Amino acid sequence: MKEIYLAGGCFWGVEKYLALLDGVTATETGYSNGKTENPTYEQVCNENTGHAETVKVLYDPLKISLTFLLELFYDAIDPTAENRQGGDTGIQYRSGIYFTEKEDKEIILGSIALLQESYKQPVMIEVKPLENYYPAEEYHQKYLDKNPGGYCHIGANLFEKARKAVDEVTHNRSIEKKKLRGELTDIQFEVTQNGATEPPFRNEYFDRFEAGIYVDITSGEPLFVSGDKFEAGCGWPSFSRPITADLIAELPDFSHGRERIEVRGSKSGSHLGHVFGDGPPEMGGLRYCINSAALKFIPREKMAEEGYGHLLGLVKIK
Repeated sequence: MKEIYLAGGCFWGVEKYLALLDGVTATETGYSNGKTENPTYEQVCNENTGHAETVKVLYDPLKISLTFLLELFYDAIDPTAENRQGGDTGIQYRSGIYFTEKEDKEIILGSIALLQESYKQPVMIEVKPLENYYPAEEYHQKYLDKNPGGYCHIGANLFEKARKAVDEVTHNRSIEKKKLRGELTDIQFEVTQNGATEPPFRNEYFDRFEAGIYVDITSGEPLFVSGDKFEAGCGWPSFSRPITADLIAELPDFSHGRERIEVRGSKSGSHLGHVFGDGPPEMGGLRYCINSAALKFIPREKMAEEGYGHLLGLVKIK
């Protein structure tokens, strides 16, 4: 599960609305990014604590993407309102998106930039790392479930929209993932779909250097040429570059307590490996460290037969 913290006016309605979304697994109302510890509702409303009424959202990224979740959140608020939503005014009713993972920041900022294109007035949603969060009192949790006739600034039509909303991108990806489960070996599936890493020196291509190309095991997209492969001593296939830069998506990876750059197939979205800056200087200085399980090798003599004849000019015979 991943988490995001969303502020959009009175948290009773926002919590109810977000809890209805397919892929959201848990919600909780609380107070965030204020100046005091463990505030009460009365303090937040009357003592200028600086907290925003916020909903903590846990969601399954395989069912709903952060991008889609934010798009639905925008539907439930007035993005141009400052310190106000519906009939509620005050800094505690400001709109905000508070994140806990660095990689979410660029997704959020991109989403806000796209939202701004729909408005002439400036979008007033603040975007910040989560500085602090305190759960609200028990009577605020699932308030509208306990009090169906209670106050809410979100219309009934939006609740119905939330019930029916489906993230088609992740839905289709889920279907494709089930299909791949039957086509790939266990290690190929775990590497490409779940970001696993195969053992070094015990994989298919770490010491293979004959002429040919390496393609994405899930999509067949050509990724690397044998002439750009080198022995790095790390136990995995290493390349100085992809065939073209647009074939590769490079993403920040903060797992395992360190910062790295993850490499994925730009068309398939499959995890391939990581790129490092310790490659041979004479080859450009980069090392694309790729899992064999994410690749399929096509020997030069079979390239035309398998539909890659247009790339024969890239493969040099030593």
